[in-house]
Amino acid sequence: MKSSLIALALVLGVPMAAAAPVFAQEAAGPATPAQQKAAADFIDKLAADAFAVLKDKSLTREQARTKFRTLLKGNFDVDAAGLRLIRTYRAPNSPIKLTDAQVNAYRAALPDFLVNTYSDRLYDFASAKVMVVRTAPRGNRGDVDVYTRITDPKGGKPIDAIWTVKGGGKPLVSNITVNGVNVALTQEADFKAYIEKNGFDALVEFMKKSK
Repeated sequence: MKSSLIALALVLGVPMAAAAPVFAQEAAGPATPAQQKAAADFIDKLAADAFAVLKDKSLTREQARTKFRTLLKGNFDVDAAGLRLIRTYRAPNSPIKLTDAQVNAYRAALPDFLVNTYSDRLYDFASAKVMVVRTAPRGNRGDVDVYTRITDPKGGKPIDAIWTVKGGGKPLVSNITVNGVNVALTQEADFKAYIEKNGFDALVEFMKKSK
């Protein structure tokens, strides 16, 4: 169940939804109660939109993937999150010196890779429900952690997920933690292991070919 939930988080979690007015204001200091409510409403709508796709029997798998791709690009900070996944190799002291062309090829391949790799697993969640439990300010830039509980469609123990929503502009998911597992750190470790074994260009080619 955890791997499928991480799949859900990855596919749903870099830039569709309209920005709430409170997010349009420049963030200064911890998120206000109004910003926290807007973040909770944003996650609630995002989950509803995602599950509507899963439950739409008129869609083929490819049509569903297309809709998820739109959700991904419209609601997640994919580019910034993707760059964090390879931050080790963009550091000045990295033994692997990436060119601008390599980084751009990686950035172009990332959204489709996430959708193509994880979308089919999302059907495990066709009957799941996401309930917002509470919110909390995160840091001093208007970011909000939205705590949710996701039911197991097979009757298992509910799973808790924290969605970090960026403040200071259009609401976007910047990271997700599932039962204490930081999704971004997990994916970063997977990418690092692949790069160390096969090289960065091989990772990009692998991402392009993933279906």
